[in-house]
Amino acid sequence: MKRKICLTLGVFSALISSCLVPVAAFAIENDECMECHSDDTLARNESEGMKEDLFLDYNKFKYSVHNVNGITCVDCHADIEELNWDNEVPHPTSLAVVDCDGCHEDEGEAYLDSVHKKAGGKGITIPCYACHGYHFVTHLEADSVFERENKFCLKCHNPDNFHDWLPQKETHFAFVECAVCHAPESPRYISLRFFDLVSEQFLGAKDLLAALDTDYDTFMGKLDKDEDGIISLPELEDMVFLLRQRDIRGTFHGELVMEMLPSVHHINRGGANRECDQCHNPQSPFFEEVYITLNKADGTGQRQKVERRVLESYYVNHFYAIGGTRVRNLDKIGLVLIVGGLSVVMGHLLVRIATIPARRKRKEKKDEFSI
Repeated sequence: MKRKICLTLGVFSALISSCLVPVAAFAIENDECMECHSDDTLARNESEGMKEDLFLDYNKFKYSVHNVNGITCVDCHADIEELNWDNEVPHPTSLAVVDCDGCHEDEGEAYLDSVHKKAGGKGITIPCYACHGYHFVTHLEADSVFERENKFCLKCHNPDNFHDWLPQKETHFAFVECAVCHAPESPRYISLRFFDLVSEQFLGAKDLLAALDTDYDTFMGKLDKDEDGIISLPELEDMVFLLRQRDIRGTFHGELVMEMLPSVHHINRGGANRECDQCHNPQSPFFEEVYITLNKADGTGQRQKVERRVLESYYVNHFYAIGGTRVRNLDKIGLVLIVGGLSVVMGHLLVRIATIPARRKRKEKKDEFSI
């Protein structure tokens, strides 16, 4: 009996001890870190004579994806186990490099076999924060192509230097995200955003929902009359009509963007898609997934599926892939012009044929009169 009691107490003590080990780290709150790091003059001298800025703008950090999800400073800087305020610097002055793979395992695995990781063999280090930044990582779902490219690719790459082979390259840069071609194995979709022609700016989801007298939860219920989970072309037309009733006139801008999945980190030299007919094709799979994107304050976006036929309407402006999308009304107008032109030619020819006898008699009379 005593042996069982001792064994039980031993196991219980071990469990208690294992729970108490990280308590010191977990007890450190972000507010404690900000007591020093909110000072915009805080910096330290590096051995090379340069200064490293240690200031953290909390007004920006509080909107970061990590802070929003309750990730604390010491969750990343895990080698800070306690703060000793008796010291000038209350924690070790030399900290380990933050291991993002600890949480982002799939992203880390995709990155291992990427051109950016392989650049390390040439003496160039491209860690996660080189693209994502240190403390201000935000969601990208609601960002436009322009915003996505400026935050990442255009920090290092000048696309004009490498895309002379690409027809209409400026148009591609404006409406197609870089990774659509450079990470061809990743899923992609068309993102539609409403552009107000009066104010000449994109209408945010908050204003759009207010104009439709709805919210994020009831948006689909208001528009999706047949309750099939997809906004059809007639239902989109009803939405545009409702907006016009409130003196909001505009159009939808379409952009080809990537799903924010780990595979977007697997970019390799020579792996870009250069087959134009992948997009410029009536059966292109790139246009199967079409969504209206409703941006949220935290940078996320709520997407509502739209039928592909919407891309062929005049409600979607500034998005036309030759051979891939067609505006049916323009096709009809073109057909009318062609048929009209042929009708004029055929009508003229028929009149000429029908009047041959009359013109022949007139010519004979003219010849007799001349004699």
